[in-house]
Order: sequence, then C-alpha cells, then structure tokens
Amino acid sequence: MKIMFVSLGCDKNLVDTETMLGLLSKERFEFTNDESEADVIVINTCCFINDAKQESIDTILEMAEYKNSGTCKALIVTGCLAQRYKQEIIDEIPQVDVVMGTSNYDEIVDAVNGALEGKGGVNIEDADRLPLVNEKRVITTGGHYAYLKIAEGCNKHCTYCIIPKIRGEYRSIPMDFVLKQAEEMVQEGVKEIILVAQETSMYGIDIYGRKMLPELLRKMCQISGLYWIRIMYCYPEEITDDLIQVIKEQPKICNYLDLPIQHASDEVLKRMGRKMTKSQLVDVIGKLRREIPDICLRTTLITGFPGENKEQHEEMMEFVDEMEFDRLGVFAYSAEEDTPAANMPNQVDDELKEDWRDELMELQQEVSFDKAQTMVGSVLTVMVEGKVADENAYIARSYRDAPDVDGYVFINTDEELMSGDFVKVKITGALEYDLIGEIYDEFTK
Repeated sequence: MKIMFVSLGCDKNLVDTETMLGLLSKERFEFTNDESEADVIVINTCCFINDAKQESIDTILEMAEYKNSGTCKALIVTGCLAQRYKQEIIDEIPQVDVVMGTSNYDEIVDAVNGALEGKGGVNIEDADRLPLVNEKRVITTGGHYAYLKIAEGCNKHCTYCIIPKIRGEYRSIPMDFVLKQAEEMVQEGVKEIILVAQETSMYGIDIYGRKMLPELLRKMCQISGLYWIRIMYCYPEEITDDLIQVIKEQPKICNYLDLPIQHASDEVLKRMGRKMTKSQLVDVIGKLRREIPDICLRTTLITGFPGENKEQHEEMMEFVDEMEFDRLGVFAYSAEEDTPAANMPNQVDDELKEDWRDELMELQQEVSFDKAQTMVGSVLTVMVEGKVADENAYIARSYRDAPDVDGYVFINTDEELMSGDFVKVKITGALEYDLIGEIYDEFTK
C-alpha cells in the first residue's frame, strides 16, 4: 500500500507532516512521490494568506482527479485549511474521504485505515489540544538539518492573523520532550536544528511560568554531535537580556534571529495589534547589534494594511533603509475573513499593496547587495547542502542563511564534499543574496 504526502505552507506544518510519516512508517505502508501510483494521498494544507489558501485548494482539486481515475483509493486533507473550512471541503469536494484538523495529526493511522475501509468524514478536535507523538519523525529535509517545533498556537491575536483560531492558544511542548526529540534527530545524523513555533521567544511561559527559551538552548548546546542551533520567529518585544546572553556565550547557537516586525509606523502597528512602537523596535535592534556585532537579522513586513497611506509607506521605506536588515521578506496584506482587520475601513487597493511591496523589495535588494559586498574577503564556516550539477561547485549555507528563505554560499572547488560537511570558505564574490567563495587554506595568503 503506497502513500503520497503533499506538505504545503510553513516549516511548522512540515514538522506535522514528518510526524505523520513517522507514524505511518511503523505500519504496512510505503511512501511514494508519484501521485499516479499512490493508493492514499494526504495533503497537509495551509491557509495563512489568500495565495496559500488558493494553492491548497488547487492541490486538493488536482489530487482529486486521481481519485476520479481510480488510482487513488483514499484522499485525506489535513492542516490549517481543513481546520478552518472543514465543512466546505466535505460539501464541495466529494472525492475527499477524511478531513483532519491541526491538532489531531497523531490519529493519521486510524484516519488512513478508516478511509480505506470506506469510513470517511470529519475528524476535527479542539484546536487547543497538544499531541505529543513518541514515534520518530521521518526527516524530509535531507538529513543534515531539521526543524524542531517547541510550541504550538499563539496568544498575540494580531488583527490580521487567523492563526489563533486555527492553531489554538499558545502551548509550549514540555522541555524533556523537546530535548528527547533533539537528541534523536542528532543520532539520526542531523547537524543543524532550527527551532520553530508561531513564537519561539515565549517558550515555557504557559507551563513553567516564565520564558524558558534560554534554558532550553543551554541544554540543547550540551548535545554531542549538534553543530548549529538556529532560532526563528522571535518576537522583538519578548527578547530578554538572558536570551541575548545565551546567544553570545554559546558557539553552537547561530548569531541569527528572525524578528517579525510587520511595519514601522506607530499608527499602523497599533491597528495591527502589535505590541511595540517604532522607537522600541529601533532600541531592540540596536541592542542586538551592540551585544552581538555579527548578528544576522531577518524580518518580515506587510504592505497595504487597512488605512495605510503613502506617508506611512514612506516611513517604512525610510526605516528599512536605516535599519539595513540582513534579510527581509515582504507580504502584500491579505484580508482574512473572521479577523478584525478584514472589517476595517479604508482597505487598500490590491495593485497599490503590490506596488508598495515591490518598492520595499527593490530597496532591500540594494541593502542586501551592499551587505554582501562587505563579506568579500571574510572567512565563513559553511554547511554543504549539495553539488551543482555538471560543475566543480557546491551549494552551502553559512550561519547567516536559513534554509529556503535566505541565500546560499557557492563554493568553487575540485575537492569532493558531502552534504552536511562543515568547511571554511573564503568569500571571493557577492551577488544580491548569494556569496561565492573557495575552500579556505590557512597556510596560503
């Protein structure tokens, strides 16, 4: 019996997919990437913004054709879109056998077996439930790096965001469980662990009564064979001196932080329900750079939030120009039903949102290129990702590069390298987002 998984959306969703793969791997099933030979197709969906929602719907409809042709015996839809639009999926796409929510992926084996026996339907539980699965995940990221989810849900309730309704309130995963997972991953060959959650900086507050991310990091640093720890989705208002200190003192922790700030206008930030002002953001960013001079800062912004005007857009442009973020992503605002922002007056025209997004990305491209140029002549430790086809070159990442969202370091060398190898590279050239280098030989100048 062959199963195919399609995992859409964020890296937190990917962790859920890998957990389901781990549970199914203990059964009689084998996995395939070919939908035409799959007996069972499972789609783990996303619906964070309109584009993600549309991708999920299109994927379900595409896979439903294999149910029509008879090659697929069971079609299962899980994840965020399923949690939010369960009834619509059942009513409008009859080829779907089972709809599962965001908090019951641990029941995937029963769902698959039930679907094959003709027992379909909706399997949605309370979004605040927290599954803890002891089975080892099936790592799908190549084996040398992996994501580790340390919490689920969110309490921030930003006015544009639907996540608390479909992922529930903030629930930390117990530290012992997280550390056990981390140790198992390293035993399987993982060298870089990337910590993810809707918000990593609040880890532990709900079960330990205080922020425990620094303590978790210190304990993870004791794991033998783990080389890099990377922290994603760290809200700036929750960054403590203790967290800064642990990043400074622990060499395994990458000097890299993802800080989602969304905007720089105080008025817009207030309407978004964000907790910081522009001046406070400047202070946090300044402190991080003073304390950790080589820190790489990534952020995300939203353009065209309801009520945003040209002056506020220009304020954000100036902010980006002044702050010189190392990495930056921009989303055009997406009005999500059942969120306060969707009902706000003065919705911004779609074309204008996209124009503002493009302007910010053009500016950031200049910033990124200038920053990349400053790296020429430096020596970086990088992790090899793979070989460039038909060339004596390899793709790698430095501490400054998170997978899939940041750039790469291209290594020109005749040496044979393996994925997961760590090597020192002298940077010889720079593009907008990528660096070029060669194997560093400390005995040559």
